[in-house]
Amino acid sequence: MPQNITRGIKALIDEANAEIETLTAKDAIEISKNGDVVIVDIRDPREIERDGRIPGAFSCTRGMLEFWIDPQSPYAKPVFQEDKKFVFHCAGGLRSALAAKTAKDMGLKPVAHIAGGYAAWRDAGGPTEQWEPKKKI
Repeated sequence: MPQNITRGIKALIDEANAEIETLTAKDAIEISKNGDVVIVDIRDPREIERDGRIPGAFSCTRGMLEFWIDPQSPYAKPVFQEDKKFVFHCAGGLRSALAAKTAKDMGLKPVAHIAGGYAAWRDAGGPTEQWEPKKKI
């Protein structure tokens, strides 16, 4: 029996965007200079290695987000307990909308995401750097 998907990705992204703050790349570049902001890169490490990253961004793959946010999780990351604004980004702005909504639903605040993601940041002249994973010994 085929599946009957009743809420597709477009509906999920539209719902997320209706509930979260969306920053332009230009605005995100500007507020990233503030020490009270954490840029959260939810891309896969292979994307970061291939395309580069925002200097100082905290890397948290989308698959670990809920586990790293929840202070009761054995995987909790202290960065998510800080009193800061969390600005999520992915490659193009779709996954980050879902991530920001999830974070908000969990109680993390304030949160936002970057419209157009890393590509928009880079195209707007935001600083970037190359990244190489740690070599396994």
